[in-house]
Amino acid sequence: QVQLVESGGGSVQTGGSLRLSCAVFGYTYNNYCMGWFRQAPGKEREGVAFIDSDDTTTYADSVKGRFTISQDNAKNTLYLQMNSLKHEDTAMYSCAFRFLRPCWVRPLEYAYWGQGTQVTVSS
Repeated sequence: QVQLVESGGGSVQTGGSLRLSCAVFGYTYNNYCMGWFRQAPGKEREGVAFIDSDDTTTYADSVKGRFTISQDNAKNTLYLQMNSLKHEDTAMYSCAFRFLRPCWVRPLEYAYWGQGTQVTVSS
């Protein structure tokens, strides 16, 4: 059993920054993936950024160069640093955990999810 709890969402203006955090409970270090997904109203949930147990990262094209995913294993925390935010980044952001690789897979392949944190970017 893995539990995840997101925090750090909020409202910012275009060009601003936010850092999302995801506290992860109940996993052991081995082979795993963690990812950030987002879903805007009326749209499908999409993968944003992923990181695996070896710190290999993968990003959606729409956020490359603007977002950075990282993990702090000592604190059991996943982060998403979001810079140069755009209106189209507005969505509910959720972190997820999976005990398998690869990381870039459909959302339904991730078994464990946080509750989500809202990010709203105004322009």
